[in-house]
Amino acid sequence: MERKLSEASRRATPSPIQQLSHLAQRVGAVNLAEGFPDFPAPVHVKAAAAVAIAADLNQYRHVQGICDVLAETMKRDHGLHVDPLTDFAICCGQSEAFAVAIFAITDPGDEVLLFDPAYETYQTCIELARGVPVYVPLDPPSWTLNGDKFLKSFTSRTKAVILNSPHNPTGKVFSKEDLLIISEACQKMDCFAITDEVYEYITYDENKHISLASLPGMQERTIITSSLSKTYSVTGWRIGWACAVANIAAAIRNIHVKLTDSAPAPFQEAALIALTSTPDYYESLKKDYAMRRDFILQLLKNYGFHISFEPQGSVFVFAELPKSWQISDIDFMTNLITNAGVAAVPGSGFFHTDPDDQSYHHRYVRFAFCKSDETLKAAAQKMMKPTESNGRVLHDSK
Repeated sequence: MERKLSEASRRATPSPIQQLSHLAQRVGAVNLAEGFPDFPAPVHVKAAAAVAIAADLNQYRHVQGICDVLAETMKRDHGLHVDPLTDFAICCGQSEAFAVAIFAITDPGDEVLLFDPAYETYQTCIELARGVPVYVPLDPPSWTLNGDKFLKSFTSRTKAVILNSPHNPTGKVFSKEDLLIISEACQKMDCFAITDEVYEYITYDENKHISLASLPGMQERTIITSSLSKTYSVTGWRIGWACAVANIAAAIRNIHVKLTDSAPAPFQEAALIALTSTPDYYESLKKDYAMRRDFILQLLKNYGFHISFEPQGSVFVFAELPKSWQISDIDFMTNLITNAGVAAVPGSGFFHTDPDDQSYHHRYVRFAFCKSDETLKAAAQKMMKPTESNGRVLHDSK
């Protein structure tokens, strides 16, 4: 019966990243690959979930208070005026919010622009909707948006632009100048924008997250997606949302209800507590992540990486292999897992444009630093060993 499977399912094959994950599990490698925290979620948020479960709030449910709080937050942070009664869909994580947003706007043959490198889930959602992903490369090493390349990527079939900022995997925070280029193009070509803003509270130095929807003329054509996952360290709870003007949000809700009916009820109740955390929570979040970022940057520099772009936001470092290391990202990671017992993600899995034209596609590795101090120190200890022995086993393997 395998031949009767859909074309979409046949395209969704295991990637080298998944194969390396299995290898990492077999050898018990320190996990700097996956973007989920291995430290505890905030006590007050966990307690709220426990109270909700004990109170038997365990059935299908829509917690309107989440929308009310989000509307206040968007007005405070971005100057957006949204109606909490009509402009939100509470979904099973940002992943579902993004998927249903794509399903709500995409017809067969519609083109959707994405910035490359990109998180792989976006392409799958577009293809399931019978759309066509079109990749616009960001220019390394600083992952610069080339306005000319971007504008030339539009056609009469372009339906939407996807913007993930702060960006996975590079850590880029799109600047106001970048956003102006994107917003002007979206308005000129009369297309949607879908944003993934899950790292909105995790930015560094003077970098500040700006929602694309806050730019003039963009709120009516932008679908914002985000979630609790990264800000509150609850990636397994699956509470996310889409925010858009009423008629678009209604279309998203209608599809969401047909797919999953509702997001997990007790975790919606806990979301109310999380989203009303005091300002010092967010200040502490940024401070703690800045220290983790600085730790892993120093670790990678000590190991021999040349860091040409430090993350401006998110929980990832996208580190380039030095030119003297004549090895691909996948071979490097296989050796790092096998010989040092540390796992990260080969960067080639995030690139989608023609690798024959882009020689750097196999030269990057993504390290996640949303990890406990103990995990980061364990990784540092393991990655020190080859350097101390002066063997360069990991660097020089062919």
